[in-house]
Amino acid sequence: MKKAFQHSISVVMALLVLFSTFSFTVDKHFCGSFLVDKAIFSEAKTCGMEMETSAEDSCCTNEKLAIEGQDELKHQFDSLDLDQQVFLAGFAYSYIFVFEDYSKEITPFKDYSPPLLVSDIQLEDQVFLI
Repeated sequence: MKKAFQHSISVVMALLVLFSTFSFTVDKHFCGSFLVDKAIFSEAKTCGMEMETSAEDSCCTNEKLAIEGQDELKHQFDSLDLDQQVFLAGFAYSYIFVFEDYSKEITPFKDYSPPLLVSDIQLEDQVFLI
């Protein structure tokens, strides 16, 4: 269970890094106020009307929306202030001990057998759990 959880978390974190560094552009072509075409990663197709009129009188417009990803992935631990360093150190320390394996605990009475029962005390005292 622990291994499957770790693998799923590592896949999610890898996808998060991939999408945070991903850059793309969205190109839109409007003819008047109507959206004619939109394209991602390429130029939008035009309606052909801008060829007939001059650039000043054109009713067509193009919009480009560029979404820039993150370029720098490595952050220095020294650039954090003292409060952030204390928080990260405490969080990491507490997170490590959440997944401790408690199956190796020492039981001091595992080598001793229970005492022999001479008679059933509940039956003698007529005390039963209902």
